[in-house]
Amino acid sequence: MITKKFTPKRTVCKVTFSIPAEKASASIAVVGDFNNWDPKDGEMSLSGDAYTKTVSLKPAQEYKFKYYVDGANWLNDEAADAYAANEFGTEDSVLVVGE
Repeated sequence: MITKKFTPKRTVCKVTFSIPAEKASASIAVVGDFNNWDPKDGEMSLSGDAYTKTVSLKPAQEYKFKYYVDGANWLNDEAADAYAANEFGTEDSVLVVGE
């Protein structure tokens, strides 16, 4: 699940990524254009029955992203705004942050 919340002046969008804890046995990171695909920067916190991470993003942008699960597997988000082919022959999730 993805939730988007703009600041009052709409200069920043706080995006919260959430994925069920059952998808991983140890860890999940959300990685993408917004954090240079760095799993350390995208580490998600386990809260109840889901891993979550909130990031601040610029409006009027599109961001490719994926979840990196247990340091070995890649997952797309079912709630992504779109999907785009990548150079590895698979697809990335796409997040569209409006204005």
